[in-house]
Amino acid sequence: MSYFRRDFHRHKIFALTYKRMKRLFIFAALLLSAMLTWNLNASDRYTLLDLMGSAKPYPAPDSLLTHPDSLQAVMINHVGRHGARFPASDERAMTLLDILQKAEKAGTITPTGRMLLELTYNVVMYSTGRWGTLDPLGMAEQRGIASRMRETYPQLFDDGTVTAISSYVPRCIMSMYSFTHELASINNHIDISTNSGRVNSPLMRPFDLNKEYVDYRKDGSWKPVYDSYFDSHAPANPIIRAIGADYPIDRKQAQELSMTEYGLLAGLRAMSIDGHITAFFSIEELNALWACNNLKQYLQRTASSLTTLPASIASKLLDNLITTTDDFIAGRNDSIKVMLRFGHAETMMPLLSLMRLPGCYYVTDDMESVAQHWHNFHVVPMASNLQIIVFRSTSGRYYVRFDLNECPVPLLPDDSRIYIPWDEAKARLKYCLTGQE
Repeated sequence: MSYFRRDFHRHKIFALTYKRMKRLFIFAALLLSAMLTWNLNASDRYTLLDLMGSAKPYPAPDSLLTHPDSLQAVMINHVGRHGARFPASDERAMTLLDILQKAEKAGTITPTGRMLLELTYNVVMYSTGRWGTLDPLGMAEQRGIASRMRETYPQLFDDGTVTAISSYVPRCIMSMYSFTHELASINNHIDISTNSGRVNSPLMRPFDLNKEYVDYRKDGSWKPVYDSYFDSHAPANPIIRAIGADYPIDRKQAQELSMTEYGLLAGLRAMSIDGHITAFFSIEELNALWACNNLKQYLQRTASSLTTLPASIASKLLDNLITTTDDFIAGRNDSIKVMLRFGHAETMMPLLSLMRLPGCYYVTDDMESVAQHWHNFHVVPMASNLQIIVFRSTSGRYYVRFDLNECPVPLLPDDSRIYIPWDEAKARLKYCLTGQE
């Protein structure tokens, strides 16, 4: 693989030669054709952005949330994912460069393959030295959430303290700083304290610390279930259209490389890189590859009919949310009015599953149905967040509202109420945590 890294740096991919401009013109024409095909043929209820899965940029709301005049917001308990980022590593890009360069050398590469090769080069050039780091879009996502929070609940930032913690990973730290910097730029009298590092891993990265879960993720009961689904659903044609039908490759390899191709290109929008994914996949192929990726995250990161272990690793984080909310309401720590936590998609999926929030918790033996009931693009788009808003009524009673990605969601089963007395919400969360009434 090191050969391809060295070989890559010898390519002058940004030289604006006539040949390259001609390729870009052809590329643009194919993109337009692909977009028209999408508009004419799409019949699925998922949008093109939805099919980017957990790489989907944050779906910012069009308007600010409101609440009844009889309620006053007094505290916010928040936990969120980092914003949009560069690819976590160069693994997918280098895998694609490897196979595409081999096809080029073998003389089987197709025009689609040459477009994919150039696009992959561009991803590598743009990301080199920045793999996994927060990108400008990710910073803007966090600033936007902070700005809306400040505008919706201005009283919380006038005379209270804001605390923020993050995992030790730089994109989470930068998400925390982008968020808190936005708050401070609006009001420099805000008292903000921040903390990052491995000391926060029990809350923000339990997926690294729980040995039973680490073993499960590596080779647990989810794997044969996923492998069977992948084998029968993942298309092989996307990569074959790039490397050519005459390139020697078996079906399993082609399926895996098509998933690698999807994984890289699904992240283009999060990186703000031009390149329309439907130039390389049909709508049916996109749906199938997304469903495979969606099922893998569902099985690895949430409670399922196989095991509740993936959700249970968020127990310390849920307990922290319960305790800090209860402490504020009881007056034991009422000076901290906003508590922020910045982690990962792998932090959020177990937590939201453990809390059994709508759309985040689904248990079934029918893996074919997962794509209809659990959607990674809904649960953990980039910068996904849960905000527990604490309100005090004119009578002095405390209520809470749970906002997932700035959209209120009900907490109690078979109960559509959005504003719930804290004692009821606490009892429900304790039940989710312990399984006992």
